Amino acid sequence: MTRYNYTAYKNGTSDIVKGQVEASNLREARTEIRSMGYTPTSIIEDNAPVKKAKGAKKALVKMPKMGLSEQIDFTSTLQILAAAGIPIIESLLFIENDAAKLKMRQVAAELRKQIMNGGTFAGTIAKYPEQFGHVYIGLVKTGEDAGELEKTLDRLLELLNKQANIRTKVIGTLMYPAFVIFLAVFIVIVMLVFVFPVFKDMFDQMGMQLPWITRVLMEMGIALKKNWYFIPIGFAAAIFGINFLFKWKPSKWKIDEYVLKIPVLSKLIQFSNFANFMAVMQVAYDAGVPILECLYLANMTLTNHTLEKRVEEATVKIQQGQHLSAALRATRTMPKMILFMIATGEQSGRLGDMLGQAVSYIDKALDNIIDMMTKMIEPIMLVVIGTIVLILASALYLPLFASYMGM
Repeated sequence: MTRYNYTAYKNGTSDIVKGQVEASNLREARTEIRSMGYTPTSIIEDNAPVKKAKGAKKALVKMPKMGLSEQIDFTSTLQILAAAGIPIIESLLFIENDAAKLKMRQVAAELRKQIMNGGTFAGTIAKYPEQFGHVYIGLVKTGEDAGELEKTLDRLLELLNKQANIRTKVIGTLMYPAFVIFLAVFIVIVMLVFVFPVFKDMFDQMGMQLPWITRVLMEMGIALKKNWYFIPIGFAAAIFGINFLFKWKPSKWKIDEYVLKIPVLSKLIQFSNFANFMAVMQVAYDAGVPILECLYLANMTLTNHTLEKRVEEATVKIQQGQHLSAALRATRTMPKMILFMIATGEQSGRLGDMLGQAVSYIDKALDNIIDMMTKMIEPIMLVVIGTIVLILASALYLPLFASYMGM
């Protein structure tokens, strides 16, 4: 008998439970868990002996975390070697000796050692959820159990490439306004600290009443020049504050809820989230993962907390007997075309094909949204920069115009 650690949903609720069962194989373990009234989302063989627990913990510390590009290279190499019929241990040995990146070599070395000690590839990477992610681990586990590790690695590679493309598109869209805003702030600080104080003596000699905007900016410039150390402190505080707001759960959840109410930005958030969501759904379903586990894995890719909670509610409804399309429709967050495709796939028995069509549709829609946002951002940034230049120029030249008019 083998001991298995499991994570599961309690039927009829959204509660997550964890525990252990003993069974002869994975299928019996899954059946045992279902008989207890749970829907399993993760079942991992417990290979670690109790006496080596400290050693396992030490191995976790040594395992470096790979970035997305490194995961793509790592998975691509494994997939190519698996397609050539090379065993997993020899494939890991090749990466350990010949990979260009140090992290890949370290990861391959640690995985190879543990597999040679009697572990499986899926069971070994399951010990490192922070390094590989639950989606990666879940799909590899399914592929290894079905004897289709090569196909699963190919699907994973496609999925990782898609995630990298989506990330590049979204970051590229937001990079331009971020750079323009930073440049505008830098120019304003330079004007306040170095330009406005130069005009102060000239305005004082003129002995005239300065406009309020000139007085305010002049005082700000003089204060910043005397207390220049507040500038780097202010930048650091702003970066820390923004980072804190997006990492502290209460503030992040509020932001996630608010951005879904902003017309164009909400579309970008929804489609970028559901692009990864549907891609994982398709890959997991094609790999033979049950629909509830597909939803569980796909939901892990959602970065917006509001969308994540609504999909969790849909998962509970599916556990209670609702169809996938009906449960997702009740969330009121997924695009109607996607819901129609899923409903058609359920009715025709071609859900896998329809999920593939849904992925293609979301990719095209996301490209259109990014193009539209790019075109909208350019004139908005021009207006912002023009407004800043107008304010600074007005503050400097209004006193001069007033003096000329009084002459």
